Amino acid sequence: MNRKIKLLWDFRGQDAKETAKHHTIHLKDFAEAEKLPFFEIDIIEKNPMFSSAFIIVDESNMKIYRDALKPHRGEIAE
Repeated sequence: MNRKIKLLWDFRGQDAKETAKHHTIHLKDFAEAEKLPFFEIDIIEKNPMFSSAFIIVDESNMKIYRDALKPHRGEIAE
């Protein structure tokens, strides 16, 4: 069974949360345009000045997402 991978994009500053929310729109648009499956797209607000947008994908599709979208980091999703 393939693992789930969480790809993350980090945003800092007063508009971090809103920027992360906006980035999720682009993540969903990309997945739909390329007809690629995903498990979840959302944001994580660490504090008012730091938020991350993320997409959780199957490990088998991770390289497609990574190469096209250049995430800041990735981790194994729980």
